[in-house]
Amino acid sequence: MTPIRTFFTDMRKSVRPLWHLRPGRLWEVDALRGVAIIMMVIYHLMWDLRGLAGYKINLYQGFWHTFQQVDASLFIGLVGVSLTLRYHAMQRRGTVRYGPYLRRGMIIFAWGVVVGLVTFLFDPSRYVRFGILHLIGFSILLAYPLVRYRWLNAVLGLLLLGFGQIAGWFAVDSSWLGWLGLDATPRPALDYFPVIPWFGVVLLGIFVGHLLFPGGHPRWRQIDTASVGPLRILQLSGQNALLIYLIHQPLLILVLTLLGVVRL
Repeated sequence: MTPIRTFFTDMRKSVRPLWHLRPGRLWEVDALRGVAIIMMVIYHLMWDLRGLAGYKINLYQGFWHTFQQVDASLFIGLVGVSLTLRYHAMQRRGTVRYGPYLRRGMIIFAWGVVVGLVTFLFDPSRYVRFGILHLIGFSILLAYPLVRYRWLNAVLGLLLLGFGQIAGWFAVDSSWLGWLGLDATPRPALDYFPVIPWFGVVLLGIFVGHLLFPGGHPRWRQIDTASVGPLRILQLSGQNALLIYLIHQPLLILVLTLLGVVRL
């Protein structure tokens, strides 16, 4: 099988639905990712009701803006935690390699490209140029040299977040710098998560991963979640996060259309 064909096979596998929980994973991380993905679906439902159905919902200030920022920070921060856990798992096997990070980062970034192409067909003026999947894929590729460190990631993460507050001072009118967050007049987009400041959240996630899961093991005593239904639902949602992200908007729009709330 050629490398390109293997890559596309891996892309398909990455969104294959999981009906049963994968063993050997930390339930806390999957459950939190499940919370983040459910919050994202709720926020995008509000977005559809506002943008497609005409409901007067203020998404850019107040509660819903804070809701979206908390959700994005949780989702992106968990990327850093997961990078740390993968590093410790490879360290225990004695084989810390860039290959798994490279493959995972490229797969997620490629799905970001797919999202960009699809949104371009529907809305060329606001298509996704550098959305959350682009950011996550790029961050996985970029974070590998730093994933072994704890406090360095805390410092760099805070510096990047701080720089994000003054990045406008250094921005120039160049669409080529939009992905970095240094375009003075970024084009409107349905989804936009530039490297500055959001890569800082990934670095802080790596710090938190080392802090809470030293050696890849939680500092607290594990509990059996097998009989806790809501937790299992959250875990399963977290383990299917990429698939849910890719299909939830078409499904939301379909349901709202069938209910007569949205008329396409």
